[in-house]
Amino acid sequence: MVVDVGRRTFVFAVLLAALAGYVDAMGYITLGGFFVSFMSGNSTRMAVGAVDGHWHVAAVGAAVIGLFVLGVVLGSVLGRIVHARRRSVVMCLVAGLLVAAVTASAIGPRQVVIAALALAMGAENTVFERTGESSISLTYMTGTLVKLGQRIAAALTGGPRWEWVRFAGLWLGLVLGVAAGAAVHRGVGLAGLWAAVALALLLAVLFARDRLSAARDIPSIGP
Repeated sequence: MVVDVGRRTFVFAVLLAALAGYVDAMGYITLGGFFVSFMSGNSTRMAVGAVDGHWHVAAVGAAVIGLFVLGVVLGSVLGRIVHARRRSVVMCLVAGLLVAAVTASAIGPRQVVIAALALAMGAENTVFERTGESSISLTYMTGTLVKLGQRIAAALTGGPRWEWVRFAGLWLGLVLGVAAGAAVHRGVGLAGLWAAVALALLLAVLFARDRLSAARDIPSIGP
């Protein structure tokens, strides 16, 4: 039903999107309206805050964006060092940063929690990197929804009938992750990040067992 994308890779991508949504919900609630994986929203808040003279808001937005980019750099550099083991090693990095976040939530300042979460989400976006570019968009849902609409239009005008499904699945994975993160945070707070740690470690193990997939060509999903 999903063309051009291996089922296994598609499932991994959806799980990673759900992980990003789950963590983003935790960060959003903790920061009161800032995101740890959705940088378009933070960019808007930063710019509006600067124009309105709300320098604290602008500074928070800029700091989270900078940390996210740093996480991308860390994940990308690490991936280039380990090559074929990129996916499993990067997910271990993500898991380690999530452990730092949940630990800091109990003993450290909130700033450390958010820093670790933003770094983790930046790093996660490099899991499917190929030739220096991420071939599957995990957190940029605007571009994914544009692709969804384009594929639906193609299906209605004689193109592939089911190509749109992978974009819908990616978006739905993130949304369900957000819903789960918000619900868990309401019940147990940031301790719910342990579930994110468990999922990140599970994915690291699955990627390690499926190392051959790192050598396959990964078609683009999203922008």
